[in-house]
Amino acid sequence: MRHISLLCTALCLLLCHPQSAGAQRADSISTPYKQTTYMVGLGPTKVLDTYLSAEHFSGTGFSFLSTMSRHRTHRRWYTLLQHQASVGVTRDRSHDIKMLEACYRFTAARLRKWQPWQTPLILEAGGAVGTDIGALYNTLGGNNPGQVRLGLYLMPVVAAGWHTQIAGRKAGVRAEAELPLAGVMFSPNYGQSYYEIFSRGNNDHNIVPTTFVSAPNFRLQLMFNYQIAKRCALQIGYLADLRQAAVNQLKQHIYSHRCMVGVMIQPK
Repeated sequence: MRHISLLCTALCLLLCHPQSAGAQRADSISTPYKQTTYMVGLGPTKVLDTYLSAEHFSGTGFSFLSTMSRHRTHRRWYTLLQHQASVGVTRDRSHDIKMLEACYRFTAARLRKWQPWQTPLILEAGGAVGTDIGALYNTLGGNNPGQVRLGLYLMPVVAAGWHTQIAGRKAGVRAEAELPLAGVMFSPNYGQSYYEIFSRGNNDHNIVPTTFVSAPNFRLQLMFNYQIAKRCALQIGYLADLRQAAVNQLKQHIYSHRCMVGVMIQPK
């Protein structure tokens, strides 16, 4: 009987051990999921472009922001993709001249998450590549009424978030900042027309390397989200996008501040 009992015990261990090991492997397999946010915003815009005018322009702008993050469970690294489009109508101080502004920006980032001391606080840091495509148009006209903006940047990204519950529903706040360190941008030279560049081929230092000194751009997001349905959360916040450059003896800045509102589509 003793031998039979030992044999049964050994068989049970052999049968149970693979199952438990398989369960552990299944638990450790990372599952992909993504989270998407769509937001619109309204707020003030300030523009200066000495290629078009020495005047300062101010007005109102509208922005659309789409954010998608791709995660895998049990992984600390994730991918963040952002699309941002904005338009603005500004006027000079005498309200006689309009400056129209439009731009599109795309950012692809790779971030790592930390959760110190097992708290609801989540810290993130990583790097990103960003593109900037835009245009300015001065309604006063003239030989050069328009200006094109093209740029490619490498930048660090840092973020911090806090997750909690309010009235039994998930809620959170997240701040994200980025500062381009280096890149390249297109710019006409001082006194150079677009006709010279594109029709006559008279290029003159039009592709300019930039750093955080010559193009000290800064972008900040501060967002609050609150769950309103099983897979949907309301998100409101503030977006500051401060773009400036001093190259080819020309100065430019476009400062936009937006109050944002939208929805966050959460994973199943």
